[in-house]
Amino acid sequence: MPHDFANDAEAERWNYRPSHPIALNPLFAWPPRPLAVLRWYRGAWMMLTALTIPFLVAVLVWAFVLPPLEQMQVFHWRWIGTVWLMNIVPQAMVAGGLHWWLYMRKGQGMRKKFDKRDLTRKNGTFTFNNQVLDNIWWTLGSAMTVATVYQCLIFWVMANGWVPVITFAETPVFFVAWLALIPMWSGLHFYWVHRLEHHPKLYKHVHAVHHRNVNVGPWSGISNHWYENMFYFTTYFVHLVVPSGTLHLMFHVYFQQLSPVFSHCGFEKLIAKDAEVAKSGDFFHQLHHRYFECNYGTSEIPFDKWFGTFHDGSAEGTERTRAHKKQMYTK
Repeated sequence: MPHDFANDAEAERWNYRPSHPIALNPLFAWPPRPLAVLRWYRGAWMMLTALTIPFLVAVLVWAFVLPPLEQMQVFHWRWIGTVWLMNIVPQAMVAGGLHWWLYMRKGQGMRKKFDKRDLTRKNGTFTFNNQVLDNIWWTLGSAMTVATVYQCLIFWVMANGWVPVITFAETPVFFVAWLALIPMWSGLHFYWVHRLEHHPKLYKHVHAVHHRNVNVGPWSGISNHWYENMFYFTTYFVHLVVPSGTLHLMFHVYFQQLSPVFSHCGFEKLIAKDAEVAKSGDFFHQLHHRYFECNYGTSEIPFDKWFGTFHDGSAEGTERTRAHKKQMYTK
């Protein structure tokens, strides 16, 4: 049902928000709703989304840029440098492109923008006194460095035959199924790592760097402290346990690194010439940045609903979140 804006004191704090409560993946609903599940995954995989764009980038880089595994049996600056550039260039293109369109050119004005405010300048909370420069530094300096180290270790282990490496030709059904399940694994891993990062000690010294961004922008997505990135990117190590191909790792890489660019861009949809061209922002996670102690995971697996930390965007959700936060900090 639509939000009751008339009785919601929080409504005036938003420039835009969805008119209906946030939906969660119906795959976990009971009784089963097969048509709703079909619509959910059709919307995720058959349109330009924070899922399909990383997948397309992964396929292109895997096919035309990724060095052969044989070259990765021994650490060498050439292939390590290539892996680093494979991280830096797409990240800069996607985050930089969205930032240019949404915040510099203001290509769609305030249409579908959640927060009324612009990104912060001349604010000592941020590195370089500037939110965008702060986010670029922590993304390209911190996140891309840690991600590159982890990826190179995994490629090196794969290249030396110490874990099973599969191809589509050998196991087509499992190959495709594992590709489809990677976003779900990512959501499972993210929820628990994120909950850990909200422990008061880790939050104060580590996760607070990311939460400087209450009003988020494209560069905020993985603008994280070094220690946080060391936790966040451990999600890639699943490929040392589950038999995987290099395409699986590349899709995981770009989903983990590029999808937060979209979920933090601050706009629900990208609009060009009055046409909605892609689903971009994520109100689910926008609420987390505003209210902190809610929506730790993603809408893909309803951990937040199961553990009582789900905020659906309603006034009642805000009240529940504030009660939960008060209980957390008065124990």
